[in-house]
This record gives sequence, structure tokens and C-alpha cells, in this order.
Amino acid sequence: MLNQSLTGSVVSTKISPPAPAPVINQFAEITGHAGLIATEFSYKKDEEIYGEDEPAEYVYQVISGAVRSYKLLSDGRRQIGAFHLPGDVFGLESGTAHRLAAEAIIDTTVRLVKRRSLEHAANVDVAVARKLWTMTANDLRHAEDHMLLLGRKTAMERVATFLLEMDRRLAVAGMMALPMCRRDIGDYLGLTLETVSRALSQLHSQGILGFSGARQIVLRNRQRLHSMDA
Repeated sequence: MLNQSLTGSVVSTKISPPAPAPVINQFAEITGHAGLIATEFSYKKDEEIYGEDEPAEYVYQVISGAVRSYKLLSDGRRQIGAFHLPGDVFGLESGTAHRLAAEAIIDTTVRLVKRRSLEHAANVDVAVARKLWTMTANDLRHAEDHMLLLGRKTAMERVATFLLEMDRRLAVAGMMALPMCRRDIGDYLGLTLETVSRALSQLHSQGILGFSGARQIVLRNRQRLHSMDA
């Protein structure tokens, strides 16, 4: 929650996954063009940024680190809806409250802007409204893809889809350093920790990926992964 985090480091004051890379520029363009004031907050590992059903008063962008948005089910299980990486915008809501909670996966810095200011800018500037609509449409597309993944894909297909997504968003010099742990991955894919570990080990034994450290992965055969993801 924001109020709880005001005791953290505060300084005054881009992108998304490669496919919607313009989102980063769009968010910067919106704040700059509309003359909005953005503020940066730092959160420690596992610190809550906002809780489920809390008022959606701000829109956020990850500057560094990583964020998970999730919902706790009635039986105590956790379903992660999305991972937000540097440049990603999150916290956009259709209603007045957050449908999911958001936490920092690792030490994370975010930029935030008051939602009311964004809405006012959209009311008076068609270009701002269009950019906000594009960001919202990207969120909807991700939610639809995630629903398909959970409902129709096998465990191995889900892991393959996840690795390809992270490869697009994180890979540097052929290697991706995952900020999230395997339990997070399982809660995102609707799988147990053991199933995720078993799938990764199987892909490693088949020469499809390699490990370099606990969370550093090199994809050696993307074509095989794409065939599983089809």
C-alpha cells in the first residue's frame, strides 16, 4: 500500500515487452505532454505496493526491479496474473479499486502518477486518451493470452510459453536473468513448484536450455520451444 511505503526512499522526478515497446514511450509522452508530476518510490523485496480492493489512486511504471500482481484464492493459494518488468506500466483499472495486489519481487523502484491527473488529461486531450487506450488494450491482450495458457495448455507447453515470453522481455546477450523464483513461476502458470522444476530439468536434459546460476537461463533451441508453444 502506498501510505505504508512513504517511509521508504522517495525522490522526485520507460519499456514494456518488445511487442508493445511503444507503451514505454507513450507513458513518458503522456506525463511530459500533459505536464503531470511523477514521483519515484523504492520498495524492498516482497514489499506490498498496493493491496487487492484498495483504491486505485495511482498508475505505476517499473523503473528497475520487478513486480508481481496476484490474487489470493479462498483456499489460500496464490494466482499470479502478471510479472511487470522495467518499462512496464501497471495499476491501470477499469473500476475504482485494484482487482489484484502488487508486490515487489526484488528491490524495486517504480514511477507513479495520480490516476485522477491522467483521467483529466485524457478528457481534454485526444492523444492522451488514445495512448491510455493502447496501454489498456495491451493489458487485456495479455490477460486473454494468460487465460488461454491456463485453460488449454499442458504443463510443458506452459513452461515453454513462459520461457519464450521472458526471452523476449529479458534476454541480454542470449541470457535471461529471471527475477522471480520457481514458486512464482508456478503460481503464474497454475503449476506446482515440483512440476516447474521437473519441466525445466527435462528441457535441460534435452539440450533446449542451459543454466548459469540459480535463475540465469540460456535458450539453446528456441525452435523446439516454439514448437511446444504452438
